[in-house]
Amino acid sequence: PNSNVKDNNRVLIFLCKMSKQVMQRPVLQVFENYQKARVSFVQTVAELATRPQNIDTLRDCGVMALLRPLLLDNVPHVQQSAALALGRLANYHEDLADAVVSNGILPQLVYSLHEQNRFYKRAAAFTLRSVAKHSPPLAQAVVDSGALEALVQCLDEFDPGVKESAAWALGYIARHNAELAQAVMDAGAVPLLVLCIQEPELTLKRIAASALSDICKHTPELAHAVVDASAVAYLAPLIQNPDGKLKRQVCSCLAQIAKHSVDLAEVVVEAEIFPKILVCLKDADIQVRKNSATCIREIAKHTPELAQLIVNSGGVGAIVDYVNETKGNNRLPGIMTLGYIAAFQEAMALAVIVSKGIPPLVNALMTEPEDHLKAASAWSLGQIGRHSPDHAKALADQNVLQRLLAVYMHEESSDDLKTKAKRALKSILQKCTHLPALEPLLHDNPPPNILKYIVAQFAKVLPHDVAARRAFVTSGGLQKIQEINAPPDSKIKEYINMINSCYPEEIVKYYSPGYSKELLDKLDHYEM
Repeated sequence: PNSNVKDNNRVLIFLCKMSKQVMQRPVLQVFENYQKARVSFVQTVAELATRPQNIDTLRDCGVMALLRPLLLDNVPHVQQSAALALGRLANYHEDLADAVVSNGILPQLVYSLHEQNRFYKRAAAFTLRSVAKHSPPLAQAVVDSGALEALVQCLDEFDPGVKESAAWALGYIARHNAELAQAVMDAGAVPLLVLCIQEPELTLKRIAASALSDICKHTPELAHAVVDASAVAYLAPLIQNPDGKLKRQVCSCLAQIAKHSVDLAEVVVEAEIFPKILVCLKDADIQVRKNSATCIREIAKHTPELAQLIVNSGGVGAIVDYVNETKGNNRLPGIMTLGYIAAFQEAMALAVIVSKGIPPLVNALMTEPEDHLKAASAWSLGQIGRHSPDHAKALADQNVLQRLLAVYMHEESSDDLKTKAKRALKSILQKCTHLPALEPLLHDNPPPNILKYIVAQFAKVLPHDVAARRAFVTSGGLQKIQEINAPPDSKIKEYINMINSCYPEEIVKYYSPGYSKELLDKLDHYEM
């Protein structure tokens, strides 16, 4: 009997449970449907946000206000998809990023960064990056939300994907200005970013190097902080890494460090990047080539010793090849490097000449459509030719003077280009004693502010060179000098008088304008 009672009790309990489940099922079904609807909604919105044509419609439908509460949903997948959708929307346009801020979404993202799983952390860091990238005020809003501490903690996570997302967000915050970069550094990001460079994942190395570059580019103090964290020791060997995207970021970061001061440039050089970085000038990736040329330029500009180190490592020939092989803005760092090297000493300027550095500079001066590239080429040519008559002759032999004059006189040349061309002409002309190269300039009708430098060189050379005086007459140069209408008390008139004093009065008069008419008048009045 006791066993029957127990069996009956079990049956009753089972029937009660079944009855309860039957009664709960409609209620539970409602919640299941609601959860499926939320999942479907955020997934669909995240997918729609990948296509630009959908963005305005999503915004008009008030998607921001609908996504905000889903960041705190009790279903992790809903939270992740909501954060991802917000990130994609904010990434598209500054107005949408501003909407993320104005809707009070940032504090929720930051709060969840401390609590949630690695998938949510990636999505949340992506959203913070998407907001911060547009402008300094939006980046400052991310900082004010307390995101820096949470992002720096993410750099210490085990998951590489979380580290990548956090490093990327920190880089986008730091890139805007020195104050934001200082805030990132003060949050303790730099040592952890240096640790990220040492991780095996290539993507993490790239993003960490990029973030360090964004931090140290603003001020010498920030660059020193990056150097003090031993970043250069870990970055420098990576210029030989086969991954092109990593080399881009490494060369960029080293350039941003080296540009600030001699001391920082020497730190980069002491990491033994030469001659290894010269190989990057031939890399298949054009951005690697440009960034490595930029790094070399930032080192070359500081002192003769650093420029000489580049020359000794074969850098001049490599840079000349780089300028020959590139076009457009990619040429600029190479053009300026040649100018910086040539500026310091005669020997280094001669190294540029011997390495056939003049033709690519002339090519850039004449063929590049952008005036700032022409101006840089004019400046570099001036630095090469300003040292001695031999340097000036090397330029004159390749028609540099006439081409600089043509650029200077061109109506559409910018003011900066005209200034650079004029200075280059002046510095080369003042050293040029090769008169055959100067004579064509007389026939190009240069303006008075250039003509005076040309005539001055003839006045300097002709009194001491008999053969040059004779050649000057037979070439028509003396006649051209007499045709110059100079004010009586001007410098150019003084130079003309010095030239005329080198010749008999009859010859000067013979080549003077109106002399033939004077002779004919005498003939008319001549009586037998």
